[in-house]
Amino acid sequence: LAHSFGAVGAGFGAGAGHPFLGLDHLAAMVAVGVWAAQAGWRPVWSVPLVFMAVMAFAAALAFAGIALPVVEAGIAATLLVLGLLIAAAVRLPALAGALIVAVFALFHGYAHGAEIPQAAAPWLYAGGFLLATGLLHAAGILAGRQWAARRPWLARTAGLALSAGGAWMLLG
Repeated sequence: LAHSFGAVGAGFGAGAGHPFLGLDHLAAMVAVGVWAAQAGWRPVWSVPLVFMAVMAFAAALAFAGIALPVVEAGIAATLLVLGLLIAAAVRLPALAGALIVAVFALFHGYAHGAEIPQAAAPWLYAGGFLLATGLLHAAGILAGRQWAARRPWLARTAGLALSAGGAWMLLG
């Protein structure tokens, strides 16, 4: 959804704003944090950091002009699968979680990288969207910890809503 707006600006601020422009990106980044908190990985940042590293790699691929098919479907699948994992409170080993989010990070990173304007300072733009992603992961971790401790039904309901949104995107 953020890609329908195109890249506005060319630097750090444009990159930092990009994950907030589309509900799909915003929800996916928060969901990674929620699932990390819910899964109880130690350290809790291990899997979100894998997401960010793979996302940066995929952005570089896009910026280099290397094609990746079905990017928007991959983003929608992120919402569908992460939503189901959260709704079912699936607890996997951190390595399995890292592999799952790494696959999804390819699509998100590629989408972000494709938005880097050719005349932009690509590293500033990338730094902006990586910082924003980290902040959204942190918000998800905080929410996930609160929900796990006090309102697990809320995390499961949010997961179902997230997966329904992903399914709607895949069908639409």
